[in-house]
Amino acid sequence: MTDLSGIWVAIVTPFLGPTFSPAQGLGVDHAALRQLVQHLKQAEVTGLVALGSTGEPAALDDDEQNAVLDTVLDAAQGLPVIAGLAGNHVGHLHARLAHLNTLPLHAVLSPAPYYVRPSQAGLVAHFKALADASRAPLMLYDIPYRTGVQMDLDTLLTLAAHEHIIGLKDCGGSLDKTQQLIADGRLQVLSGEDALIFHNLCLGGAGAITAAAQVAPQAFMAMYQALREGQLAPARALQHQLAPLIRSLFSEPNPALVKAELARQGLVLPHLRPPLLEASAGAAQALEACMHALAAGG
Repeated sequence: MTDLSGIWVAIVTPFLGPTFSPAQGLGVDHAALRQLVQHLKQAEVTGLVALGSTGEPAALDDDEQNAVLDTVLDAAQGLPVIAGLAGNHVGHLHARLAHLNTLPLHAVLSPAPYYVRPSQAGLVAHFKALADASRAPLMLYDIPYRTGVQMDLDTLLTLAAHEHIIGLKDCGGSLDKTQQLIADGRLQVLSGEDALIFHNLCLGGAGAITAAAQVAPQAFMAMYQALREGQLAPARALQHQLAPLIRSLFSEPNPALVKAELARQGLVLPHLRPPLLEASAGAAQALEACMHALAAGG
């Protein structure tokens, strides 16, 4: 089975400006994207997730999404890459998947179709069809506060029987459901909530898909390695150091503050596409203070 264990960074999509205007050159900043991938590779993260919600895929047309994946895969040079696949038009999803099938991806990550709120039986049929059509293994993404539909435990256990569905990015909001899925053992369960990475790993989960790790990759990797080695005390200390940073990063809609911090580090520009707004000055200052505290050891 394809291994999903580790710290996977959900990378941002850097922009040259706050709007899409090819005539003015305000498209995707591929030079910054390449620099970010290389920076994370040097930090020895497990892998990358491109076009997750942190990557603002809803603001990208198909050509831009394809170009982002091309840049990430070229810059990654052996670092595994998972691609996000989201939407609520099934025909378009399968057309996108046909393109993803031409790429050397580690896995494809897909949430429930948002807004339409299918039944649990509809979710099973939907994900089975995607898994049947996908060349790369499929990861489920349970995130009801974005999609409007909860994936029930029985639904996830039913899908776990599909040989091509191997993992779950867990933002489902139920620690009990998380624990039961980890205990079942058929799906590799990764935390999608950065504040719960420590908890996931202590329960025996596989790791995390995290936006926060791209601003402090060494610290997140150190916590992961400590828990993998059974070093609970240093891992707990790192969790307490990272918790204020995580709270600060998500005090405004993601990825505003992630981009603000990456801009402070000189890696990307802070731009987002509407309707998202750049981070407020106050939130960015509070985040900078958290970063200084982390660097000082808490």
